[in-house]
Amino acid sequence: MLRRLLAITVPLLVALVAALGIPLASAVVQRETQTTYLDRLGDARRFASLAESALQSDRLLPLDHEIQRYDQLFDIPVALVSADKRVLLTSRQGFNPTIDPEVETVLNAALNGIQPDVAYAAWPWRTGPMVVVEPVGRDSEAVAAVVSISSTGALRAEVLRQWGLMALAGLAPMLAVVAAAWPMSRWVLRPVSRLDEATAAVAAGNLDVRADEVGGPPELRRLAKSFNTMVDVVGRALNRQKAFVADASHQLRNPLASLRLAVDNLAPHVEGEHAQEAHQIAVEEAEEMGRVLDTLLAATRLDSARKTEPVEIDQLLATHTPAWQALAIRSGVELEIDVPAGLTMQEPPGGLGSVLDELVSNAIRLANATEVRITGKAGELHVIDNGDGLSDEERELALQRFWRATKHQNVAGTGLGLAICAELIESAGGELSLHDAGPGLDVKVALSA
Repeated sequence: MLRRLLAITVPLLVALVAALGIPLASAVVQRETQTTYLDRLGDARRFASLAESALQSDRLLPLDHEIQRYDQLFDIPVALVSADKRVLLTSRQGFNPTIDPEVETVLNAALNGIQPDVAYAAWPWRTGPMVVVEPVGRDSEAVAAVVSISSTGALRAEVLRQWGLMALAGLAPMLAVVAAAWPMSRWVLRPVSRLDEATAAVAAGNLDVRADEVGGPPELRRLAKSFNTMVDVVGRALNRQKAFVADASHQLRNPLASLRLAVDNLAPHVEGEHAQEAHQIAVEEAEEMGRVLDTLLAATRLDSARKTEPVEIDQLLATHTPAWQALAIRSGVELEIDVPAGLTMQEPPGGLGSVLDELVSNAIRLANATEVRITGKAGELHVIDNGDGLSDEERELALQRFWRATKHQNVAGTGLGLAICAELIESAGGELSLHDAGPGLDVKVALSA
């Protein structure tokens, strides 16, 4: 979470610095360009003033010496171009600015008495020279023009230097903000992480864990305190519920045993067909009540377990198959197991073996089937029978506690086993679902590997 928070904060900070820095960088380019241009323009105007006097007196030699000395000092070639585009003077041999189309455009404007605007911007990636043209004469009476072409390498280097200083000036506070945000974010998020760990532990069934109520902002401390209070309330409620079920089951066990013994002792004294039938019903009801109590106790124990871990299906089948085969032989059902080797699945609370025991037992005892097959593939196990099956409505109701099909009312059972299995599979992140096998029922257990 800390990395995600910084991954959001840092780009926003960089975008803010860029939003402020880009206009400032452009201003630096414009300022340095304007400064250099005005400097070159001042030199060109001085030469234009000298050229006007030289042309009137027809003494061009001093001006020629002046522009050559200027070129030697500053490495900036200068030329004096007449109104008919002839080069009257040049500071270096072969320098003819009139052959350059860009220079010719600016030169035409100057000779027409129009002062050219600054057409150059010293962006670091632009390598062209700076052209300065100053007319000789007044307004539209220009008789010649002074042209200078300056290299911009030093200008662009200065722009880059200032950009580098600006980048360092912007980077320093940004790094300071990031350095401050790191411990601040950890201080804020540490209680959140601990609360997340506590929530995961509670979801796994550990109601003894508590969130940190000391560190972090006041809002998170209050949240942690509320969470701990909630866990205390839930824990007490669950403990009372489990204690009630356990106590009720244990307290009823002795009276039920006494009742069963008393009913059995009445057998020699029961005469008549109807009386014996009523006595048998009483015996069966007492046995059913005992099974219900045992199932409730088992459900209480299983509901308290939430830890899951992977289990090897090969080892599980090797342990449970003999008991399944024995039950199938007694019931006259053929049991077939077709599960590929090497499967591993996440085991639900109480064990995947207990879930399969219940599913196989139901298929053998309740389905009125002649064959039961256990098949599997990655992440799935299927218990399939070729019996009577269940209707669509019955399949929707079959996973509810204490529900029993009408045709199974006279068969021993409590209606809890399948519902508890579904809850255990769901608590492990899987799903138990019922499907039509045509004929029969397909019970699918889906668990992650």
